[in-house]
Amino acid sequence: MTDSQSEKKPLLGAVNEGDDGEEEVLEGCGGTMACNPHRPLHRYLVLAIMCFLSFGSYFCYDNPAALQDTMIKALDISESTFMGFYSWYSWPNVILCFFGGFLIDRVFGVRMGAIIFSLFVTAGQVLFAAGALVNHVWLMNVGRFVFGIGGESLCVAQNTYAVKWFQGKELNMVFGLQLSFSRVGSTVNMNIMQPIYQWITGFGFKNDYTDLGVVLMIGAIMCVFSLFCALALSFFDKRADRILKRAAVTSDEQIRITDVKDFPLTFWLLSIICVGYYVAVFPFIGLGLVFFEMKWGFEPSLANNVNSLVYIISAVASPVFGFLIDRTGRNIFWVILGTVCTIGCHALLAFTFLNPYVGMSCMGLAYSILASALWPIASQIVRNSQLGTAYGIMQAIQNLGLAVIAIAAGAIVDSSGYLILEVFFLACLCVALIAAVMLYLVDASRGGKLNRSAKERKRLAALKEEEEEEKKLLD
Repeated sequence: MTDSQSEKKPLLGAVNEGDDGEEEVLEGCGGTMACNPHRPLHRYLVLAIMCFLSFGSYFCYDNPAALQDTMIKALDISESTFMGFYSWYSWPNVILCFFGGFLIDRVFGVRMGAIIFSLFVTAGQVLFAAGALVNHVWLMNVGRFVFGIGGESLCVAQNTYAVKWFQGKELNMVFGLQLSFSRVGSTVNMNIMQPIYQWITGFGFKNDYTDLGVVLMIGAIMCVFSLFCALALSFFDKRADRILKRAAVTSDEQIRITDVKDFPLTFWLLSIICVGYYVAVFPFIGLGLVFFEMKWGFEPSLANNVNSLVYIISAVASPVFGFLIDRTGRNIFWVILGTVCTIGCHALLAFTFLNPYVGMSCMGLAYSILASALWPIASQIVRNSQLGTAYGIMQAIQNLGLAVIAIAAGAIVDSSGYLILEVFFLACLCVALIAAVMLYLVDASRGGKLNRSAKERKRLAALKEEEEEEKKLLD
């Protein structure tokens, strides 16, 4: 049995027996609660490592935003060239996310996939920093391209790990925690990169771009840290496969590239919700600084504080709402609630002069609700062996939407102003809301699997376990 086969098996419901029918005895350190895969404490140790898996990627993704003025001055580049650092990251992922997910499912497995994509992230950031050191923008673009190959696919691997280890009542909380740590990575980057640059300039390097390259190279340390997390996860996951005797994926279960056409309607509705919602949040934050300065007359520092509220609040609220959703179930209800609340937030910002702290704070809470409830739904729609591909498709569609809408949003601001931009974002959210209601109706017509309460899911899981036990006894 290969590693890529042995890792594609559910953790829950696994037996604690060896090949000869006897339970494997764990001795020494392996028998402690923290090292025993049978114990919840061990899974939470793995969760801590899992949350840091994409920390380096999120930290370095917004390095350009944290150093925007510095980068434009040191490299003597235009705003359009600067924005190219983001486009070189986003456009490739329209395709690469899908193939990254497929490779995780069919070729590498989640363990090797996470390590490979972490290597891409690390190599990309090093190339980006090296380009700054020698003042070659083309090399920096190459670095962002390589970084993008690994960045989004690493998120797919992280989601696949989460479902593998926590499929069941804890999954929404786990996705919330992962989202929280990603936002912490972005927030830390925004707050420390400029002070680090000021500190580096005190060493008196020859050129400004050399200082910039050194700072970006320091940022690569975070990527190396995430690479070590990928290696640690691989060790723990392989060990758990052996101890818990997780069964291999059969040839009938392995996904083929043509299986995508057989994904159910509910999955594509989920993808529409994903793109319709996220394009009304991230591009808005990208353009929000000037919006708050123009409409409310804020100083740049105050406008930046308001603009960052969504990330700050979601970092705290996501695991809380994830825990709440785990206890209540009803994921589609929470998705609809998060979308409706975000529509209200954009309406407040567009049509009133109420302090924007209110609208942005509520948007942070609504974003936390939707993200914690949305992503785990995919694990209830497709088989575990297809999850990497499914999440890859969702990430690819999201990246396509973000890339296109970012361009459209900039054009709308230039031609019509921020009020029309807000109307445009409200239209995108209405599309997401319509898709969410359709998802509820389609799911209800098929038995309401996706919107069950936590209590009902627990009862059905217990019945399924009893049936499997009876089948084993009969065999």
